[in-house]
Amino acid sequence: MNLHIRKMTEKDPIVISNAFEEQGWHKSVELYHKYVKEQGCGERISLVAELEGEFAGYVNVIWSSYYDYFRECNIPEVCDFNVLKKYQRRGIGSKLMDKAEEIIREKSRVAGIGVGLFSDYGNAQILYIKRGYIPDGKGIHNGERYVKHGDSIIVNDDIVLYLKKQLMN
Repeated sequence: MNLHIRKMTEKDPIVISNAFEEQGWHKSVELYHKYVKEQGCGERISLVAELEGEFAGYVNVIWSSYYDYFRECNIPEVCDFNVLKKYQRRGIGSKLMDKAEEIIREKSRVAGIGVGLFSDYGNAQILYIKRGYIPDGKGIHNGERYVKHGDSIIVNDDIVLYLKKQLMN
């Protein structure tokens, strides 16, 4: 398997957006231009995986998480992690995560990640647990606050359980 992982460049946004559009997922070109810009400012690292020269997936590391607990504890977050459906179950996601954790390890001994709670996130849930991520103990978060007992919520992509992992040398 000829897999290459590198930082996202200005050439990637259209390729990535088109690749996800082909599988029925709308991900705007502007989103990826934002990632490239933020990477240039040192706010994030955006990694791209190419298999046999073709775009296969990507992952981001953000140094100052949008999630309050991670931000307050200076826990870098792995986020917006996607592998095209046609390339899943080939170890590409694991290789992207390896590289993201390697980058985080340069600045922190802890990595954070959030995962959705419904079945679309099943593979990610399994991957993160197998990699040693455990819940942060704060409960379910809806993007604005923690969900409390008795709350009525709509289960969507904003309903997340945050996990963290101790990184070893």
